[in-house]
Amino acid sequence: MTYYLSPHFLDKLSIHITKNYLNLSGVKVPLILGIHGRKGEGKSFQCELVFERMGVIPVHMSAGELESPDAGDPARLIRLRYREAADAVKVNGKMAVLMINDIDAGMGRVDQFTQYTVNTQLVAGTLMNIADNPTNVQLPGSYDAEPIQRIPIIVTGNDFSTLYAPLIRDGRMEKFYWEPIRDDRIGIVSGIFASDGVTRRDIEQLVDTFPDQSIDFYSALHSRLYDEQVRNFIQSVGIDRVSLRVVNSTERPPEFHQPDFGLAHLIELGHLIVREQQRIQELRLVQTYNQNLQQAQSIAQATTPIATPNPVMPNGNSDFSNGSSKSNGHATPSNSGLSPETLHTLQDILRRGDRLGIEVVDPRRFRTNSWQCYSLIQADHQGFEAAQQALEECFQTHSQDFIRLVGISPNDRHRTVETIVHRPQ
Repeated sequence: MTYYLSPHFLDKLSIHITKNYLNLSGVKVPLILGIHGRKGEGKSFQCELVFERMGVIPVHMSAGELESPDAGDPARLIRLRYREAADAVKVNGKMAVLMINDIDAGMGRVDQFTQYTVNTQLVAGTLMNIADNPTNVQLPGSYDAEPIQRIPIIVTGNDFSTLYAPLIRDGRMEKFYWEPIRDDRIGIVSGIFASDGVTRRDIEQLVDTFPDQSIDFYSALHSRLYDEQVRNFIQSVGIDRVSLRVVNSTERPPEFHQPDFGLAHLIELGHLIVREQQRIQELRLVQTYNQNLQQAQSIAQATTPIATPNPVMPNGNSDFSNGSSKSNGHATPSNSGLSPETLHTLQDILRRGDRLGIEVVDPRRFRTNSWQCYSLIQADHQGFEAAQQALEECFQTHSQDFIRLVGISPNDRHRTVETIVHRPQ
């Protein structure tokens, strides 16, 4: 298969990488290049083609490595991989880069319900520190006074607006929006079908028929052409014997003939794939389920009394329904094992309209402040009774752990309260 490398993509990446290895007097070169754009447009693959063309050694990281149960591990890993790239330059005598794929999936805040962890803060802080001091990157517990090689960092993602704003500011990160033009699409698709005898004219008509599709669409279309032959192979062997025939078989591997790569057939299969995409967009089952859930919660709130404070009485005490008693203005349900102080903190968070977070941590991780989220409760939807029940369940499940209540402002998602309400014996 012949691979197409976009001249515009090659120009942008080659300039950024080379600038970071040159000593330009009086010029502050951004260390990070952020490549963003629509899903499936081949951002990571184009980067690999550039690295191969330039002879650059890439050191890879993925979005899944930017989070960990132990606070600080992803930040340490970034520093370690950066120094590995610097050592590769010294050992191999070639340029190297640190490549982080899909960074917004690992540390982006998609909406107000995305949890903002300690690791997210540390990863952002580490990348900013490296961008500001690229030759002084130390590992925890050690210090090396000798400067290391400056290593350019390449990050890819779909939506950089979800990242920490100071990280993506000009001076630290140079942004590059990748959107293949028509010539790029024709070149890439021609490479996909290069060994199949599809003419340039048919490729152009295919691209013009599906102008809004990503590059991955044409790879999926190429794979779909072999479905009929694979189906015939399964029927000839038998559905119960296909595993023995394909895996660890002493027989020769099955052979498949070239399918029909005619333009009409390609367009027909392309429309089938498009219809599957449209079904997903039209169904939107998640929205349907969420609407049903919200309707059920509304009905439950309308029919079930919720323990919320009534207006303050003349004597200064507040009266609570649902079987709660008065004790110095605090809600103290008679059947609850929670202390009055805990209930007062709970009530105070919900009364302000904040989201309530219940977090837990075992005694070992308490020393490193590695709290984990147990439950998130929306004040305007679930109320005091649901919050009290969730907290009681947490006390029963995590009796040997630390438990704290967190108030989260719905406007800016900042933490307004952090109070430890349970400590293990």
